[in-house]
Amino acid sequence: NVIIDIDIPLTHRAFGTLAGVDDASANELFKTKAFFRHFENGEVPETEFKALLKREFSGETWAEADIDSAWCALLLDMPKERLDLIAELGNTYRVFLLSNTNPIHVREITRRAAAIGVDFPALFEKLYISSELGLMKPDPAIYEHVLADSGLVTEETLFIDDNLDNLLAANALGIHTLHLDPIGSLLEKMKPYLV
Repeated sequence: NVIIDIDIPLTHRAFGTLAGVDDASANELFKTKAFFRHFENGEVPETEFKALLKREFSGETWAEADIDSAWCALLLDMPKERLDLIAELGNTYRVFLLSNTNPIHVREITRRAAAIGVDFPALFEKLYISSELGLMKPDPAIYEHVLADSGLVTEETLFIDDNLDNLLAANALGIHTLHLDPIGSLLEKMKPYLV
């Protein structure tokens, strides 16, 4: 929700529609099956994840494109203003992406950004993706990894997120944090940190 708006129930609904089941049944499956989280933390590779989806939803005949489309249904708007702000900040500051996500979503976000003339990975010095790291926010180890790998100084680092648990974990390590909620301008909220 920092760069791209999301609505998770839309993905549940999309898979329910593909499988011909109601929203409640699809939601229940997403709540009870661990392989969704295991895909995000890299324990389950993409091919196995798709096979598990097909099995759980009895979707053996589903095309790869249908699975990708349903999985990406939760991805909403990616306002160009946000991307422009990241690019602008990158001219002065070191900017990194730390995201709990997976290769399907990374490909789709990169594709959407390219469609509006933005090279998404180039906006950042480095992308830290949970499915590649085998770690997820709010595990303190993921923040420690980013700090060590990037050479960032903890006390000089600002972490922006929309999830309070993620912010509390980062803050406990001494990282400055900024809660991004839907109200207000990101740039206005960042001004006290920009020196």
